[in-house]
Amino acid sequence: MNKLRSLLAGMLITFSFQTLLAQKTVSLFNGKDLAGWHTDVPAMDTNTNAKSPFIVRDGMLISLGTPGGHLITDKIYTNYRLEVEYRFAGKPGNCGVLVHSSTPRALYKMFPKSLEVQMEHGNAGDFWCIVEDISVPDMEARRGPKTEWGGTEGKRRNIKNLTDNSEKPVGEWNSMVIECLKDSVKVWVNGDLVNFGYNCSADKGMIALQAEGSEVEFRRLELIPIKRLSGNAKKD
Repeated sequence: MNKLRSLLAGMLITFSFQTLLAQKTVSLFNGKDLAGWHTDVPAMDTNTNAKSPFIVRDGMLISLGTPGGHLITDKIYTNYRLEVEYRFAGKPGNCGVLVHSSTPRALYKMFPKSLEVQMEHGNAGDFWCIVEDISVPDMEARRGPKTEWGGTEGKRRNIKNLTDNSEKPVGEWNSMVIECLKDSVKVWVNGDLVNFGYNCSADKGMIALQAEGSEVEFRRLELIPIKRLSGNAKKD
């Protein structure tokens, strides 16, 4: 693991010449309603009694966990830093932030084509490839045999993160930062760089939150557009 972290550090130095110029912060959640978002919940297609698992409560965006589905931004985003504050208030659970989301129900007739940044307690920062793909250092050690890689049903889609103990205990608020810049994706959990991928097969798309069996509270969802300035480029 130390060798892998050294390799990662070296790669990050290579990318240090890419200066990020932050622009105006965009709040994706207004604390009052779900304006700017739409839901895709398969159970609601046929069950007239099914209710959306995404609600606003006490100024927080809540994923109730069931029925399973996704809350998806109306807009498409590229080149940004997404800052999320979340917690599992009652017990350890599962959820995820999907970036570069596009075709709906592309996997298991549920998940949109995307790259998932895992939020499951104990595994926050893992990548899950959902009909998209990404590369990371030491790929086979973290994903398994290359012949089994893929982004569809039955394939090895999970790429493990690099750290342990970055998450806070259940009931406490976690900070997750996801930086999508061109074809690279970096993830920090509570200030720790926990994952970094490159050569992502998508570089833009909608952003989605999951309802995946667990209640999750979100109190902050802010997006900071960024533009890449390489080497000696001057700011506009």
